[in-house]
Amino acid sequence: MIQTHQLRFCYPGGTPLEFPDVQVTQGAVLLLSGASGCGKSTWLALLAGLMPPGAGTLTVAGQALAGLSRVAADAWRARSIGFLPQKLHLSAALTVAQNLALAQWAAGQHEDSTRIADTLAALGVAALAQRKPAQLSGGQAQRVALARAVLQQPRVILADEPTASLDDEAAAAAVALLLQTAERQGATLVIATHDHRIAPLIAAGSSRLPLTTLQLARHNTGAAA
Repeated sequence: MIQTHQLRFCYPGGTPLEFPDVQVTQGAVLLLSGASGCGKSTWLALLAGLMPPGAGTLTVAGQALAGLSRVAADAWRARSIGFLPQKLHLSAALTVAQNLALAQWAAGQHEDSTRIADTLAALGVAALAQRKPAQLSGGQAQRVALARAVLQQPRVILADEPTASLDDEAAAAAVALLLQTAERQGATLVIATHDHRIAPLIAAGSSRLPLTTLQLARHNTGAAA
């Protein structure tokens, strides 16, 4: 579940960013849209507890984030949030399996090779476990990054511009993969994008998932994205 009220954030020396109130039920899809620079990435970072809100209240996956210490926020994020960034940030020196094991280590857990194998298999990339990121295609790397994001079976999946630079076929496959993964895990899915192709793809592929849309205003200038 995601709930915000009078949420605001301000970068040092910048104009305060104001965000609409939102309430999204667990297991639903939220499409966050708006032009580049309107605050989409900032809003995702607030949802992930990567930085504290300047004002207002924010509850994600049952946790009120305002006032949470950095250590507590890090521990909560590792348990509850799966993040698929626009830049996938897979470690080039590690194999696919090791990249996922690193995510378990970051969550304070011992390596669970069975869970890693099962997660890769669920996303159709089990055969790539011993490859390194440089040996993957763009689509394969995205599936691996999603496997890393959902390895801990998070309650919320955040995807930042997941179809950037993808052609129509690849974009449709990426959206379908996100929807299927969220539905399989019962997770709330948040997709931030300025890609106008995504809304109809969600509508076509998420008949069983409630959909909420949020359009950020252009007056939110000075935001990261």
